[in-house]
Amino acid sequence: MTHRELFASLSTPLVADACVRLGVPLRVAPPGIGAVVPGQRVAGRVLPVRHYGSVDVFLEAFGEVGPGDVLVIDNGGRTDEACVGDLAVLEAGVAGLSGVVIWGQHRDTPELVEIGLPVFSYGACPLGPVRLAEREPEALLSARFGAHTLTAEDVAFGDRDGVLFVPAARAAEVLDTAAGIHVTERAQAEKIRAGETLRRQTAFDDYLTRRAADPAYTFRRHLRELGGAIEV
Repeated sequence: MTHRELFASLSTPLVADACVRLGVPLRVAPPGIGAVVPGQRVAGRVLPVRHYGSVDVFLEAFGEVGPGDVLVIDNGGRTDEACVGDLAVLEAGVAGLSGVVIWGQHRDTPELVEIGLPVFSYGACPLGPVRLAEREPEALLSARFGAHTLTAEDVAFGDRDGVLFVPAARAAEVLDTAAGIHVTERAQAEKIRAGETLRRQTAFDDYLTRRAADPAYTFRRHLRELGGAIEV
């Protein structure tokens, strides 16, 4: 199954929890990165590109697309210009990309909504680039995204809670663990609805007693001993 298919019933919070449980470094997009169309989701291998003010770098990147890749654009987090509009997104879809994630802004919002390809960004800006910076050797090899540097060895996941990135070599393991956490959490939720409180499910009174005797005894350790998933 593809990353997109495996992620279909999961969420970025579940993926984040799985990363913590497995010791996989957490790389989360800066707050404020969200879908142009609320509710859209994205999952796929990162196709990195750095923007310098001209669309030609995107067209060049499209020649390297693998099935279901996600175009991850480094525009330095700029909020004074939009680096992607409807034509670039249309071309991205034709090239086989499953989505676009921008460290920056987009424009042509009505057209992007109509196109339907998931696009994540800081938001809309009517102004296109009026600059032309010098291109770096890494233009098609890596993309900075906040504090992180991403390559084709990473996978992007995005939904209403934001976007995060996972090493491709660990993605299947992370998604499998996330699915297990999801099953546990849904079972806990059903018990709460049936009248069994979370405090009872987690033996919270026992935890308080043990913590009183041993201040180093944490709730996270307690839950791990119980097999709960509300914390990891």
